[in-house]
Amino acid sequence: MQSADKQFEILKSGCTEIIEEKEFKDKLSLGRPLRIKFGADPSAPDIHLGHIVVLDKLRRFGELGHQIIFIIGDFTARIGDPSGRSKTRPVLSKESIEENSKTYQKQIFRILDKKYTQVVYNSEWLENMNLMKVFELSSMYTVARMLERRDFKTRFQNNLDISGVEFLYPLLQGYDSAHLKADVEIGGNDQKFNLLMGRTIQQKYGQPPQTVVTLPLLVGIDGEKKMSKSYGNYIGLDEKPEEIYGKVMSISDSLMYEWTKILSFIDSDAIAGLPPRNAKAVLARDITEYICSKEEAGAARDYFEKVVVKKGVPEDVKDFFTEENEMCLAELVFASGGAPSKTRAKQLIEQGAVSLSGEAVKNFKQTVKIKDGMLLKAGKRFFVKIRKGK
Repeated sequence: MQSADKQFEILKSGCTEIIEEKEFKDKLSLGRPLRIKFGADPSAPDIHLGHIVVLDKLRRFGELGHQIIFIIGDFTARIGDPSGRSKTRPVLSKESIEENSKTYQKQIFRILDKKYTQVVYNSEWLENMNLMKVFELSSMYTVARMLERRDFKTRFQNNLDISGVEFLYPLLQGYDSAHLKADVEIGGNDQKFNLLMGRTIQQKYGQPPQTVVTLPLLVGIDGEKKMSKSYGNYIGLDEKPEEIYGKVMSISDSLMYEWTKILSFIDSDAIAGLPPRNAKAVLARDITEYICSKEEAGAARDYFEKVVVKKGVPEDVKDFFTEENEMCLAELVFASGGAPSKTRAKQLIEQGAVSLSGEAVKNFKQTVKIKDGMLLKAGKRFFVKIRKGK
């Protein structure tokens, strides 16, 4: 392993905060692999670009010889992380959580190496926790201290609901650290309260407290809120290369420069001197290449230039088959895959972002007579040929 000072220099880069730095240096000086913890709740099928900020840091830990413990929070997902939330999250079904969990392992190993990564599910130790254990855990932190947390404090002051189980969430995340004997836990800036809870719980159980490493949050493609599955403003690791490239090209110039500073695999100095359009193209290429491959990034760039810039039609347009003779326009856009919901389909139509065989259509209530071979375009990058039949 490299010297503690060299490791610290590498690992500190890009971090918002390390609690405590001296403690972290001492751990690195032990000369043994540290246990690095990171958890993600499978609240949606996709791991996204925002997670890459943390995953890339985990990769650096792993390459320096440390053990990565990636927790899939299949149990805590049933509660929902209250961090940064103005209201209680909706409860997910066990089936949805299980299905989402399956995709997580496949996606994280696009960034991390299996040789230094252990994947665990926190239901393994939380599922059968008895009531006395819950009482014991609950006694380790007071409600008054919980209400010091900004999101809880805001909701309390505004007379908004805070469910009892939401108070349990940070305690359970902290218990994960004690159960796994984590040396370090990594998370976004919004996770600081939960990460510090891990230190508290570990000390209550007589363990050395984990070092807390926080990283900046990536703002989503809307330029407003943090990138999140819940907000729908994310770029998923499992998305098609042309979708990834296109979404990056759609962000504002100011957001582009913010991303270049946060994403450690981007050469921000090389981008800084370029005109915004060229800089964004480099960013889109590099992000697509990092998630997919160099070849796919090149193909995605060509697709974007043909379809979006030159307003052409891609060569590999898929078919959508229907036996209907006529359909409501919004229903057709949704059913063919042009929008994730009928509400979104209506929005696209009203925005003038939908066309049939090259003609713009703006009335979402319009009845469309189905003609075999008609071309439906929704948004800038979705095309489908309507086919009569099964």
